[in-house]
Parts: sequence; C-alpha cells; structure tokens
Amino acid sequence: MRFRALGDSGLTVSEVGFGVWTVATPWWGITDEEYGKSLMLRALDRGITFFDTADIYSSGRGETILAETFANHRDEITIGTKFGYDFYNFDNPNRGQRELPQDFRPEFIRFCCEQSLKRLNTDRIDLYQMHNPKMEHVASDDVYETLEALKSEGKIREFAAALGPRIGWHDEGIVCIRDHNVPVVHMIYNLLEQSPGREFLDAAEDRRTQFIIRVPHSSDMLSGRITDATEFAETDHRKHRSAEWKTEGLRKIAHLGFLSRDMTLGQAAIQWLMADPRIASAIPNFYNEQDVDEYAAAGDQRRLTTEELAQIDELYRSNFEAQLAAA
Repeated sequence: MRFRALGDSGLTVSEVGFGVWTVATPWWGITDEEYGKSLMLRALDRGITFFDTADIYSSGRGETILAETFANHRDEITIGTKFGYDFYNFDNPNRGQRELPQDFRPEFIRFCCEQSLKRLNTDRIDLYQMHNPKMEHVASDDVYETLEALKSEGKIREFAAALGPRIGWHDEGIVCIRDHNVPVVHMIYNLLEQSPGREFLDAAEDRRTQFIIRVPHSSDMLSGRITDATEFAETDHRKHRSAEWKTEGLRKIAHLGFLSRDMTLGQAAIQWLMADPRIASAIPNFYNEQDVDEYAAAGDQRRLTTEELAQIDELYRSNFEAQLAAA
C-alpha cells in the first residue's frame, strides 16, 4: 500500500480507501453486519487506512459500525464522513434511494457534526464532506465560514465536497473549485466514466484541490467479473442501471486487455487513477474478501506507462472504437 498526503491538512490517506456504504446499507448485497466488520478489519490489515462513510447511511449506522469496528484502532485510520441530509426529521425506512430534504444552515451543520462525533466515538472528524450539495449550498459563504470555524475548534481536520452525480454535480463542482478553493472534491471518476471528472481536474489545474474518487470500477464493470449472463438482485443498486450500461461497458472493456497482462483489470483501473498526483485516494466497492485482497494490493503493482496512459486516452476520446496495436 502507498499513501498520499491530503494537502496541507496533515492528513495521510491510503491510495485505496474503503467505502463503508457497502457494509452499512442494503444496496450492495452485504446483509451480515459482522461479515461487513470483518471486511473492514481485513482492509486495515491489508494496509487500507482511509474509511469513508456518511451520517445518512442507514440513518447513522454507517458511522456507529465504523466506531465499533475500530474501537481500538482510532489513531491508525483516517475517517471521512458527510453531512447535509436531514434524516433526523424526515427519515422514512421505506424511502429506498430517494433523496431526503437537505439543510446546510450553520446551526444544522454544527448539530450534525456533534452527532457524528458521538456516533463515531471520536474527538475529531478527519474529512468532513458536504453531501451532494446544491448550487445554493456551495455558493453560501455561511457554509464555508462554519466549516472553517469547526477546523479552528479542532472538531474537523479538513472539509470537502462530495458531489453527485445528478444531485449537485457539474456546476456545483466548478464553483467549489474555482470560486471557493475547496481543498478536497469527492467525485465519481473512472476509465469508462470520465465526465465531468475531467472538467473538475481541468478546473483545478492551478488550484490546491485534491480528489477522492469513488466508483473507480464503474459499478464493478472494470472488475472484469461482469459478463452478459450477470444478473443483479432486486436490492442491488445496479439493477436500476439501463441494459445499455452493461452492453456498452462490456464492449468497451474488450479493448482493455493490454492493461491486464501483469495485473488484474481492477488493479489497473486503480493505477490509472493514481497516475494523477492530485488524486489522493480511490474508494472501490468491496463485496467480499477477494475484493479486499485484490484492490488493497493494487498499490503494489507497477505504475502504468506513458504509452498505456496515452492509449487509454485515445480509446476514451474515440469512445473505445480505436483499433489497438498488436501487443
């Protein structure tokens, strides 16, 4: 495992992080909580130290499960959590993935921070993230003043914007980076889904913004394990993807065989991200022990070559229709 500094915050994150939503929500097929905890402990044992959650995951359970799992390891890990959804007053156990009302008033941000500190059983939140903020939120000076005050008080170490998609996405990201120099942006970005991630990276060209990446495997498409015969359970979030997503994804990854000659495609997808020094950590979706072992070992693989990176860029620009040169 390799590690990267997160700006000037004094924080260090592992290049591969762990998204607690896979073990704290029902959308990923993991329903055994003890098994989920074992995956997190296995991840720490494999060198993963960055664990990302949110207060809204299972109405707080995404934070308490983290605290329970790492009760004796707090100083060994970096914790990211999120705020902005008012599940305290509007929660509905049957809402599925429907969006709840949001609240980014200073008093609510402070309330959420205190509640998260209690659930996480910690005296500080390492990375405190606006969760799918809308334009009115990312343009509000009150939001940033409150976050800076929480930093000064030692309750958070750094803050970030965790963006969309769709729910607070492209324009919000540009405003965060260009107008407010938000130190960390958390976004979806991968070999197959490079927009609007490319625009965000371009916007940050002369800024201090760093990036946390989720869905680095395009909802498992870049794991190499999805086939034409793959079917998703009704409770799996990928069940809601269009049929074209799977068909087009399989067509595209058929062009990427050159990346998996000496590592898995899943590891190469992470190495592609790590070729950009502004990306601090990638957060794969972990479904089982095999995923933990494979993705945690991604950092131990060789870096992609300049030629491989150029080949990927050409494939993306041509919508993966380019003819590959013989290996």
